[in-house]
Amino acid sequence: MGTARIHEGVRRMRFENLLDRQERGEITQADAAEMLGVSVRTFQRWAGRFEEGGADGLADRRLGCPSPRRAPAKELERMLGLYRDKYSDFTVKHFHEQLVKRHDYVLGYTVTKLALHAAGLVLPAPKRSAHRKKRPRRPMRGMLLHQDGSRHAWLEGQPALDLIVTLDDATSEILSLFLVAEEGTASSFQGLREVVAEHGLFCALYTDRGSHYFETPVSGGKVSKTQLTQVGRALRQLGIEHIAAYSPEARGRSERLFRTLQDRLPKELRLAGIRTIEAANVWLKDHYKGEHNRQFAISPEEEGTAFVSDREGAWRDILCVVEERVVGNDNTVAWIGRRLQLPESRLRPHFVRARVQVREYPDGEVAINLGPHRLAHYSREGELLFAPTAPSLAAGSAPSRRGLESDQRGWGAARRPASTAPRPAAYEKARVGAEKRASGRTKKLNGKKQAA
Repeated sequence: MGTARIHEGVRRMRFENLLDRQERGEITQADAAEMLGVSVRTFQRWAGRFEEGGADGLADRRLGCPSPRRAPAKELERMLGLYRDKYSDFTVKHFHEQLVKRHDYVLGYTVTKLALHAAGLVLPAPKRSAHRKKRPRRPMRGMLLHQDGSRHAWLEGQPALDLIVTLDDATSEILSLFLVAEEGTASSFQGLREVVAEHGLFCALYTDRGSHYFETPVSGGKVSKTQLTQVGRALRQLGIEHIAAYSPEARGRSERLFRTLQDRLPKELRLAGIRTIEAANVWLKDHYKGEHNRQFAISPEEEGTAFVSDREGAWRDILCVVEERVVGNDNTVAWIGRRLQLPESRLRPHFVRARVQVREYPDGEVAINLGPHRLAHYSREGELLFAPTAPSLAAGSAPSRRGLESDQRGWGAARRPASTAPRPAAYEKARVGAEKRASGRTKKLNGKKQAA
């Protein structure tokens, strides 16, 4: 017996009891109608139907009749056929989204779910057990970011790949996502560079204790605060706090996101006909990221943003691998099995035994610096891309001494002659015919002779 039939039986018994009391004069029709939760006019109609047909006259005439708002049978059959043929591995929610997006489907999610349950194509979800209280979100965008990777068969027919995602804690908005063959330092820097380039510097980063994020002296123990990885060094230079997670539950927000992505993303990539990493990364950035954020991101508790723009652009030379090397006797620098030849420079005749900084960027290009000066820039294959030809030192200030006209001719166009320079010809001509003055010794001798 259905729930509607049970409710009908209870209502019928209550009505018969109240009708009997009303006929004995214990209560009025208004009192009986109020107890039943109906109007006086409805109570009077039920009383007339009971008098004419007895208990059967109180039966709900809507039961057993199809609803005028019932979903069309043909549309439900079309939906079930699509699920069997093309979307059998989709969740009901994801399946309903694709129906609306690709197949001009107008029926609601609940109708679709109930029809799939009735057809035995989808089992009802089990009841969830009690869970721990979620950590409160940060109130403003840019206060805390999550970065994590998930290894999964994202592309059909391809081996498992790592999906690197950088997520905002306040909104669950995906700020960066891309596929790589293997997660590591380069992929971490790539995700951070994409976020900083588009949004600016943020306050804190929450990650696992992977070896590219933290140094862990004791396996399973706490991370080191003094021994920094390349990522830790870069974050400290930028003033970004680096927070380590000590359990999967602590990264619950990232874990739930990857559960959603692992269910949806391979199917979306399959429907889009994407088979390569390069095409997938372009599609993820241009299409999927915005669509995902519109559907799953939420509004932050507080307006505004904690992102800060880096106007100097220092992050470009910080968010990369930085190591020190000593230049060899042949003016080359050893780097990952290659010898990088340093070009000639105006800074010094050679760089033998000089300590230089080598920077490797996420795209594989390499730059060599001596202090603040860029000596050379190489491609990922080691070919020299460019080398500065002008001196790296900043130009001095323009002269301010009197008599030097630097406004029109520029600095150094007219300089005062040095004290050791030969005398000008005009000066020599001015002294032609002048008598040579006697020395002081001659004067003294002439004076003695006159006195004698």
